[in-house]
Amino acid sequence: MAKERVIATLLKRYWPVGVVIVLALLPFNGLTIPGVFDGPLNSTGVLQILATCLVFGGLASSYDLLFGRTGLLSFGHALYVAGGAYGTAILTEAGLPLWQAAIAAVLLATTVAAALGAVALRVHGIAFSMVTLAFAQVGAVLVARDPGGVTGGEEGLPLVGLPDFFLGVQNTYKLYWVALAYLVFVTAVVGRVVASPTGRVLAGIRDDERRVGVLGLDPYRFKLGAFVLSGFLAAVGGAVYVLLVGGASPHIASSELTLGLLVMVVLGGPATRVGPVIGGVLYTYLDHRLTDVSTGLPGPLRQPLFVLGVVFILAVYFFPGGLAGVGTRPKPATG
Repeated sequence: MAKERVIATLLKRYWPVGVVIVLALLPFNGLTIPGVFDGPLNSTGVLQILATCLVFGGLASSYDLLFGRTGLLSFGHALYVAGGAYGTAILTEAGLPLWQAAIAAVLLATTVAAALGAVALRVHGIAFSMVTLAFAQVGAVLVARDPGGVTGGEEGLPLVGLPDFFLGVQNTYKLYWVALAYLVFVTAVVGRVVASPTGRVLAGIRDDERRVGVLGLDPYRFKLGAFVLSGFLAAVGGAVYVLLVGGASPHIASSELTLGLLVMVVLGGPATRVGPVIGGVLYTYLDHRLTDVSTGLPGPLRQPLFVLGVVFILAVYFFPGGLAGVGTRPKPATG
């Protein structure tokens, strides 16, 4: 029995490591899953879809740090994703090496997050959400208007200066590993913060901000820290995304992207260990898959967004705590 308990404890503690190892080995697996993917797991198209799913799993986790962990409903998260993506594309076009451009873009986007957060967090509740939406709209308009010809307008901006070891479909597996590394990085950072005393303060702010203030702590400073860290993680995701798709396009600066991240978090389960990642991966997979298979379907089923909306409504109805709560035993009512 003691041995079984030790094994159970090890599995409970280290199963994420096993999942990461399995995901890292997928490029060497030629398994075909009919109905799920159109080719073997190690084919270029499948690895591209999986890499995109991993990036959005990480982005959803970064958004959950703000929404699920701190209780801040921001509509401007896409702004920092776009900052990482467009910043990397613009700076590489200006002649900087890819890695220097990505680091500079992430630092710039994080600075923007600090500046905007310092202003937006002066207000609370719906007013905070509206301020972040206003900033996001300004960013989306700037990207679409193409000031000075730097963003490419509606056409977007291709990524130039890609190193040779990333060029060509035969190197897609390397981009997949980069996407996986990003997901691991985000989940590790968020998990570390949540388990720290700072994470407990953020949870206290989410549940009752005034009580945190009564205890002598400054909620504004903690919220700003979460806002900046969340923006930093989103900017890193933007840099990885532009590397994956080969360019930046205006949709990543739109508030629709932030709404999508919100749906991913709610779908998977906010403030849970793996819920946002599950939501991000599942939502992104369905978005790609339904686009491919919906052309032959009748009526509104032909629209992927309609199907995604129905799936989201059903998931929220049957699993109000998110998909991460499936199989967990509900707590008995007290009182």
